[in-house]
Amino acid sequence: MKKLNVGMIGGGFMGKAHSLAYAGMPMFFWPAPAIPHRHTVVDVNEQLAKDAAARLGFDHYSTDWREVVNNPEIDVIDIVTPNNTHAEIAIAAAKAGKHIICEKPLALGAEQAKEMLEAVQASGVKHAVAFNYRRTPAVALAKKYIEEGRIGKVLSFRGTYLQDWSADPNSPLSWRFQKKIAGSGALGDIGTHVVDFARYLVGE
Repeated sequence: MKKLNVGMIGGGFMGKAHSLAYAGMPMFFWPAPAIPHRHTVVDVNEQLAKDAAARLGFDHYSTDWREVVNNPEIDVIDIVTPNNTHAEIAIAAAKAGKHIICEKPLALGAEQAKEMLEAVQASGVKHAVAFNYRRTPAVALAKKYIEEGRIGKVLSFRGTYLQDWSADPNSPLSWRFQKKIAGSGALGDIGTHVVDFARYLVGE
């Protein structure tokens, strides 16, 4: 069975989630179209990168994402870094001929996202944004009911997404609340999931 070597840029919170998915994928999707292999993880310094490799099950680690993007052994670049770094990494990965999965929100704005799209289209690589909630059982069931016409014609959509992990005033300031890094704030960070639900379930 074909193996795809993954280079994951970022070893933090979402890096953990993606690593779990890579490890579990063959258990849920079998026969698998390919087996994701956790090849190299990148973090901002040597100690964090080394710890991430040990904790998340990667064979190698690095502090230089460009080195990983240009490594001929790597097939897929998985971008799980703060939002302001997505475009540079994705465009470089596309130019290097790597398939790409990128965390949402894709970019800091529409123009930057368009540059990323043009880069992957020019190189012909597979590319995806990590809207993982599409695959949850409740959403899959809703999709099934809508497609089967079991709830009739959909006339309106209402969605909410609530999180409380940042409610503690004593918790450290996350990059997610710093506009230069995060871009669009709560709307881009978690509101994108609601927008994606709407598009996925009821269309454009």
